[in-house]
Parts: sequence; structure tokens; C-alpha cells
Amino acid sequence: MTIQMASADLDSFDQAILRVLATDGRTSVTELARRIGLSKSPTQARVKRLEETGVITGYRALLDPIRMGLAHVAFVEVRLSDTREAALQAFNRAVGQVPEIEQCHMIAGGFDYLLKVRTADIHDYRRVMAERLSALPHVASTSTYVAMEAVKEGPL
Repeated sequence: MTIQMASADLDSFDQAILRVLATDGRTSVTELARRIGLSKSPTQARVKRLEETGVITGYRALLDPIRMGLAHVAFVEVRLSDTREAALQAFNRAVGQVPEIEQCHMIAGGFDYLLKVRTADIHDYRRVMAERLSALPHVASTSTYVAMEAVKEGPL
């Protein structure tokens, strides 16, 4: 069972742990303890509590998409033909099945969703748009904006 933790419950040591792990999730507990100024046991207990309460949701490798041949980024506004809960849930489930969609955000505004789509190039994007994005449930229209350069990307 995961216990919820409010940001007010995070003291300066917890925040220091999160800063260190956000930049290097492979830091050993001994090194983490040294860097935040606590001994190993309380540091380890704090990390475990942060994991159990869902503040730390996991650890993963950060990949360079450009070196993986995925340099093309497009942001796609999506308008749905139906915004009732069942339609939203169907769209949300389907988005999870499209690997090229890196991010999906429901928007309060002039459209319903904003997608970040990453592909190899514009030709690959066109294929993804035609075969996958346009086929998502309840899509009425889309507008695409191609990113020319990423000025800032990364973890918190």
C-alpha cells in the first residue's frame, strides 16, 4: 500500500536526497549520506520512505534520443470529436500503445490534448501521423508544430 506524502512533509534532508538522486540515481547510499550530511542508516531509511510514499517513483537510465536516431520532435494539438469520459479514457489507453508519443497532456483550452511525438525525421513523422495518430479514437483534427531546437529538456 502506498502512503501519500505532501510536499510540506519533505524536510531539507529529504529535498537534498531528491536533488542528488534526480541528477544521479546510481549514487550509493554511502555517497548519498556523505553528500547530504547524514549517516548511512537514516539516509537509507529516508530513501525507503520516499520510495514507499511514492515521492520516488523509480530509477531509470536517461537516454539520448538524438544518438538513438530520434532527432525529430513534433508537438501535436489534438481535438477530439467526443469529450465524454468514455471517449477520453479510450483515447488515453490508445495513446499508451503508440511508442512515438513521448508525452501526452490533457489541456484546458482551445484543444483537448498536446502530444510530444519523437521520430527519426519528417518522413517518419508523416507515416506515424497517417497510420497511428490519425487513427487514435475520437480524433477530429490535429495541428502539428515542428521543434527546431530543444532549448531546455530534462528531469526536475
